[in-house]
Amino acid sequence: MGFAAALSVSCAQTSAKPNILFLFADDQRADTISAHGNSHIKTPNIDRLAASGFSFRRNYVLGSNSGAVCMPSRAMLMSSKTWFRVDNNLTNAKLLPELLRDHGYLTFATGKWHNGETSWLRSFNRGKAVMFGGMSNHERVPVKDLGPDGRLSAERIGEKFSSELFADAAIEFLRQCGHDKPFFAYVAFTAPHDPRMPPAPYREMYYRDPPPLPENYLPQLPFDNGMMNGGRDENLAPWPRSPEVIRDQLCEYYGLITHLDEQIGRILDTLKESGHANNTIIIYSADNGLALGSHGLLGKQSVYEHSMRVPLIISGNGIPKGKETHAMTCLLDVYPTLCDLIGISPPPDIEGLSLRPILKGTTSRLRDSVFLPFTDIQRAVVEERWKLICYPRIAHFELFDLHSDPHERTNMVDNPSCAAELKRLTELMKAWQTKTEDKLNLPSARKPLQPLNLTGKSRSPDQWQPDWIVKKYFH
Repeated sequence: MGFAAALSVSCAQTSAKPNILFLFADDQRADTISAHGNSHIKTPNIDRLAASGFSFRRNYVLGSNSGAVCMPSRAMLMSSKTWFRVDNNLTNAKLLPELLRDHGYLTFATGKWHNGETSWLRSFNRGKAVMFGGMSNHERVPVKDLGPDGRLSAERIGEKFSSELFADAAIEFLRQCGHDKPFFAYVAFTAPHDPRMPPAPYREMYYRDPPPLPENYLPQLPFDNGMMNGGRDENLAPWPRSPEVIRDQLCEYYGLITHLDEQIGRILDTLKESGHANNTIIIYSADNGLALGSHGLLGKQSVYEHSMRVPLIISGNGIPKGKETHAMTCLLDVYPTLCDLIGISPPPDIEGLSLRPILKGTTSRLRDSVFLPFTDIQRAVVEERWKLICYPRIAHFELFDLHSDPHERTNMVDNPSCAAELKRLTELMKAWQTKTEDKLNLPSARKPLQPLNLTGKSRSPDQWQPDWIVKKYFH
């Protein structure tokens, strides 16, 4: 049975259109899934999604207009527009859940929504334990519920760890959901975003057997990328980044992911028990990656691969099982892909591409390059092999051969043998600026790099860090 036929049969068995379960992580880099080659992390439930579905191994977030990358990333996801063409409150776009709601879907959400209450209310007709904002302490999550009158409740504090709180809400919805109309269930976890405070057993399991340092680990980034003074994420560990501190923070980060994975398992089990599994498309992805010691950084405020690449897995009846591609994709593609799979026309002004041709095997790739614009401080273009990064404020460039140097450790910009690639990619970056209406002026010539040393720089914890993290990393 072919792809389209399998999908159509599964739809006919219950409702006219398939359900959609969208599981979305917060700050999960692409290389933190066991099934995708990380032998140290424990993700058995994400692994079973990969085994039952199709993994897009080179999936990008298309930059950010803010240091709070999760806000524009989610705006781009829900609108399928680049951040130049959609505002973070989503006032000028038809959103994916809004469109599905218009087409008769029961739309449910739990977890993080970082794009304002107004856009949420026009998108969902069910909701429980919704966190409006960027982050919180995982054990004290401020949430709201949608009442039967269509209004949001007063804010309350969730009584469980964030991942459990949101999983419980999703499980309750799945158990109560009938088969009379299709549903779109959006489960937006706040893990593994910091505070990196997984329940003790989940961090201790990694303390006993710490993961290795990133292959591109550095004690410090040797120059100012535009985010080294005042960025909250970068203050979460002292400079220089010692191997011991990075290993411990990786243990805590991995612990959050493994605990999250366990909650995903509970949701998937409930989906099966509810009788919906055979008629449900499942998406697993994340809003952005994270450095955690890579290049001497901690946060996601860079255009390096560790920060701009995130998981993307699509699973469901009719989706090829256990397959993967390294074709370049991006979060903007989720919207048109889902529309294509369920037979709904997307808005004409979206910028993403449907991934269905790759799923069907009729093409191996959809694009030759991606453009990664980060506020007014970084620009990058990425091809299958080559990547060029520009830092306009300091007139610094980095050129990487991702075939021989996938971790971006060797800058080839001054290598005479790469002069043609540098010229070609510079022109490609300008072409992308024209296409996206990016008005930032790029430097015409490189300047000598001014070294940066932040050793001993003062830091202070933010309001969300628990006492044990403050004592461990700030005293």
